[in-house]
Amino acid sequence: MSDRFPGLLSVFSATIQWSLCVLILVGLTACEADQDVEVGEADQVVEVGEADQVVEVGEDDVGGVVTGPDGPEAGVWVIAETHDLPTRFARIVVTDEEGRYLVPDLPDATYEIWVRGYGLVDSPKQEATPGTSLDLEAVEAPDPQVAAQYYPAGYWLSLLEVPSRDAFPGTGQDGNGFSANIQHRAGFLSFLNFSCLGCHGMGTRGTREFHPEMGEFETHREAWERRIKSGQAGASMMGSTNMMGWDGTLQMFANWTQAIADGALPPEPPRPQGLERNVVITQWDWAGPQDYLHDLVSTDRRDPTVNSDGKLYGALEASADYLPVLDPKVHEASRIPLHTLEPHPPIAPAQSMPAPSPYWGEELIWDSRTNVHNPMIDAEGRVWITATARAFETPDYCREGSDHPSAQAFPLERSTRHLGVYEPESGEYTPIPTCFSTHHLMFAEDEQDTLWTSGGGPVIGYLDTKEYLETGDEEAAQGWTPFILDTNGNGKRDDYVEPDQAVDPELDKRITPGFYGLYAVAPAADGSVWGSMPGYPGGLVRIEPGEDPARTALTEYYALPLDDEGGPIEGYSPRGMDIDRNGVAWVALGSGHLGRFDRSACQGPLNGPDATGQHCPEGWTFYEEPLPQLKGLEDESGSAEASYYTWVDQHDVLGLGPNTPINTGNESEGLLVWNDGEWVVLRVPYPTGFYTKWMDGRIDDPGAGWKGRAVWATLSTRAPFHTETGKGTTSQVYKFQLRPDPLAN
Repeated sequence: MSDRFPGLLSVFSATIQWSLCVLILVGLTACEADQDVEVGEADQVVEVGEADQVVEVGEDDVGGVVTGPDGPEAGVWVIAETHDLPTRFARIVVTDEEGRYLVPDLPDATYEIWVRGYGLVDSPKQEATPGTSLDLEAVEAPDPQVAAQYYPAGYWLSLLEVPSRDAFPGTGQDGNGFSANIQHRAGFLSFLNFSCLGCHGMGTRGTREFHPEMGEFETHREAWERRIKSGQAGASMMGSTNMMGWDGTLQMFANWTQAIADGALPPEPPRPQGLERNVVITQWDWAGPQDYLHDLVSTDRRDPTVNSDGKLYGALEASADYLPVLDPKVHEASRIPLHTLEPHPPIAPAQSMPAPSPYWGEELIWDSRTNVHNPMIDAEGRVWITATARAFETPDYCREGSDHPSAQAFPLERSTRHLGVYEPESGEYTPIPTCFSTHHLMFAEDEQDTLWTSGGGPVIGYLDTKEYLETGDEEAAQGWTPFILDTNGNGKRDDYVEPDQAVDPELDKRITPGFYGLYAVAPAADGSVWGSMPGYPGGLVRIEPGEDPARTALTEYYALPLDDEGGPIEGYSPRGMDIDRNGVAWVALGSGHLGRFDRSACQGPLNGPDATGQHCPEGWTFYEEPLPQLKGLEDESGSAEASYYTWVDQHDVLGLGPNTPINTGNESEGLLVWNDGEWVVLRVPYPTGFYTKWMDGRIDDPGAGWKGRAVWATLSTRAPFHTETGKGTTSQVYKFQLRPDPLAN
């Protein structure tokens, strides 16, 4: 247990040293003798509690009442966990206004059950089996310091004091320590969001304290320098810090953790209210303790009844060469091995480290060549992934001089990640080399089942999957096209000026979405394809493919609005985005907002010489995400949230209506659902440190109400050992369901 956080049960050290894990609670016994129990023979229902607090417990449920020193405890979590099944299984519910709870539909096993909540410490774990009535006693936290250890990461992150506006443009290493290349503070925060919070839940105990294996340091500044050099990601973290400004960034983080070590505490979060109390969260372990996942897939995005009750497939990023698989019906995890074509591409993660990992020492734990990023399922249940298939240099048909239509329009000499497809029926995996690089992928609603991809740098790539499946000819089935604005406004693609050239009203203009290319990709119901452009201020693009996308595709670009001095009007720094059935785009913003862009609200021309980004500010609406704001930004809109992605529930899987946008809520440690003008926070309270990068909604049984529907996610942090359960923690699959009320069964 020395490498695990024991459920946050003890007083946490306020120093920078990693406190030893001590299990202080005992008494793991079922508590049945003193219950007021009535058992119905026909349906095995157990009624628990006083007349006004009755909980009907079925034969596969556990239920009861949670009370504390002042009576019933409303809005606290009851956690049931077992290791009796093929993989670890847990189910979590929330108490109602009278402290009642019901954990429904538990598999046959023996469970440890306990209470967790804001203002509390974990109650003693008690054993129970399905069909048991079990009242629980909540334990009040002895002081605010202990209580705060259960808060989401973002509350701790809100103690981070960011540089003042006048620190930018930075004056460099010999000045204020911030990069002279960053012109506005919002640009610095954009870097912070994309480079740091895009991989970690900043504010978890693993990030706000320092592991003892790092050594002893005189200052927090020295400790941070050692931290960012740690492990195989060390060189990447050093590069990101240098881009923001080495000295200034390290000192900012040092001031943050020093304040926490000195006793600074974040504000107390509100307990779950309203719809938040209706959530049922189920989780299973999968993958390995040294592996990290990017996301998972459960169904065809276009028809969420595909693969009903079927297996889920995950995407390990740079860590290992397999697809993790979960069969939730039998609670069993397995693996699908992956391979590349000859010649072998290089191993994706660095095979060196500036300094040893405090968790794994000098062991190189990541060694993937396939570098899978994102999976999707088609209408027949095939699993398509973005994955490296071959060496990075492209074959001749991708290059200048080729007769391939896309190569004639825009030749490509290098691509670092490609495609692959897995056939569940045959168990066969096939790498698909592409000329363009890939990152995310999503199917269009067309006859060709076109698979569009992001991550292509100067182009967007696509695969005619029907042609590929019929012929196996990836050369003929693939295509790509650059991003061309119709700046002369004639409605067709013409010769164009390059990105570094001035707009010519007689020609079109090519733009580039930065080094990475599009981050997200989202085909819309009307045949257009949307994508997000990260960076500052960043923006969205809408592509009309036309009859022959390589030659006819035209792009519209909608930047986040700026003021006359180049600063943000409100939101900025987009990452993952999605489109709803009405053509409205929703995007997670690094400014701590959910952004909404409605193209139909634009009042001016959508093309022409002036339509180069800042021509439709009226299309944007911003919604602050539900966390405190960072220190130094209290007078600005936004929050300390850093949602990685927005996913739109187009088909009403969660039950709050079609086209409901849901953010990944990485700093809130949960899903953030935008519903009727309010946020519904579906917090994952255990293990603390939940961090996901995507979600997927599946309907297993349309006639089964809430039980036949779920939104699925996975633990996506690059450092699962930063979560509460520490070293040895695997990624988990999470199933989110909303029942009609907290006791529905």
